Amino acid sequence: MSQSQRMGPSEALVETLAANGVTHVFGIVGSAFMDALDIFPAAGIQFVPVAHEQGAIHMADGFARASGRHGVCIAQNGPGVTNFVTGVAAAYWAHSPVVFITPETGSMSMGLGGFQETEQLPIFSKITKYQGHVNNPKRMAEIAARCFDRAILEMGPTQLNIPRDFFYGEIDVTITAPMRIGHGPGDSAALDAAAATLTAANFPVILAGGGVIMAGAGAEAIALADLLGAPVCNSYLHNDSFPASHPLAVGPLGYQGSKAAMKLIAQADVVLALGTRLGPFGTLPQHGLDYWPKQAKIIQIDADPRMLGLVKPISVGIHGDARAAAAALLERLQGRTLTATANRADRTRRIQAEKQAWEAELEAWTHERDPYSVEIAANSGDMHPRQLLRELEKAMPANSMVSTDIGNICSVSNSYLRFDKPRSMFAAMSFGNCGYAFPVICGAKLAAPDRPAFAYVGDGAWGISFNELLTCVREKIGVTVVVFNNGQWGAEKKNHVDFYSRRYQGVNLESPSWAGVARAFGCEGVTVERLADVGPALRAAAAAQSAGKTTVLEMMVTKELGDPFRRDALSKPVRHLAKYKDYV
Repeated sequence: MSQSQRMGPSEALVETLAANGVTHVFGIVGSAFMDALDIFPAAGIQFVPVAHEQGAIHMADGFARASGRHGVCIAQNGPGVTNFVTGVAAAYWAHSPVVFITPETGSMSMGLGGFQETEQLPIFSKITKYQGHVNNPKRMAEIAARCFDRAILEMGPTQLNIPRDFFYGEIDVTITAPMRIGHGPGDSAALDAAAATLTAANFPVILAGGGVIMAGAGAEAIALADLLGAPVCNSYLHNDSFPASHPLAVGPLGYQGSKAAMKLIAQADVVLALGTRLGPFGTLPQHGLDYWPKQAKIIQIDADPRMLGLVKPISVGIHGDARAAAAALLERLQGRTLTATANRADRTRRIQAEKQAWEAELEAWTHERDPYSVEIAANSGDMHPRQLLRELEKAMPANSMVSTDIGNICSVSNSYLRFDKPRSMFAAMSFGNCGYAFPVICGAKLAAPDRPAFAYVGDGAWGISFNELLTCVREKIGVTVVVFNNGQWGAEKKNHVDFYSRRYQGVNLESPSWAGVARAFGCEGVTVERLADVGPALRAAAAAQSAGKTTVLEMMVTKELGDPFRRDALSKPVRHLAKYKDYV
């Protein structure tokens, strides 16, 4: 719409959503935005009612991450909006272009302490890329459009705050086309310096991050790897940033990552960090390996200049789009005599040897080996978590999407999740909140209905999010939830084992049959107790997705525990007071 038209503010908002290609809005119905909600169907927008507003923001996040488009959610003012906070923080650290709409107390009663009133802008100020507040109904379309533009431009959540009385009236409005601005490849001199550094490299390694996915730089990353003969590591929880089937793919760094990736990047003299902020949790020692190459030259490319050199010292920083920058580097490197060509055959042998050794280790790693886990496993008839994860990996359909919650077994799955297609793995990233995986995969499924969709969830986190089974049944969203039932908060229990002499506080769980709960909700529920049944159960559940059926696979696993999750944050306790002397 290029000319001004007379309409209501609700119409202006909905027309702006439609102009930005919005097809789904997640939320719980509320009087604050009912005037806009009433006309969603006429604009071709499906309202997806959820069980809890945290589920709505997570679904919007999953929709955005799976599609590359905006995810949108809305809530009743006050308590509905405050329930967004955790999900907004998760979307912030996942760089998801989520627009969350927050109707507010009416403009004439603000500050009077009315029903469902709170200040809704300060709450989100540190976890958004932009906050738009409609201070006059005439500015509804303008400010709404800016929220949508900024969410894509800065790749993160934006807030559209609207006093509830501003949905009504008559205004003259022009609906503008979405504004999209490319980041470009970066500074020419920096690209020249990066090309010269890569030309002289003896053992270059590429670290492919989330920026590769968001920029659509997969082909350019492959071309760079092939030209350089460089092994490619995935950054932490971005196992879909480079195709796992590629000969130069070596797996993810970070917690429970690939030993092959760690041993190979440790040999690097040059690291090309492509679209990654080099987050601290993704470069910490793991598996007993302090693998980060401290003497290597680091070339870091990121669309956010504030990330350059923030975590690791770098030799060259490039503020640019991962795809455009990679293409510019390829152009500069073509026709050059690369130092790395001379030892390419030897490097290829090392890559294959490390990958084969890691695969053999995973195959033989049937259970955890620490004394606690060996003791536990010897007295349990349940499945070993690592064996279960291996069976899930083998049975996973092609083109699958997998979301992972936070927790011990979910984190161990980082060793077993392999993808050939981007926008396939969705994790809570640095925010690390429980209850994330299930609603996120629901949103992803609505964005990509033809792709098999799975959520990995521990039984503790499942207790936070299983209410969204109601949404799946009502909206016929077909996903598969793999619930690892070991009767404990495993990641925290590991800390009690390692640091607090097994004095367990709040980590043991007693739950109902989660398969039975699923059936009571109207979903399929299957309890799996034998490894031989894992593959058939997963394949049957995947087949049911096409009929809009959600299945909960309750996997009965031992209480074995992987490496501590927060080794960086805990120390052996020291007690000084007499009454605490035995608590060491």
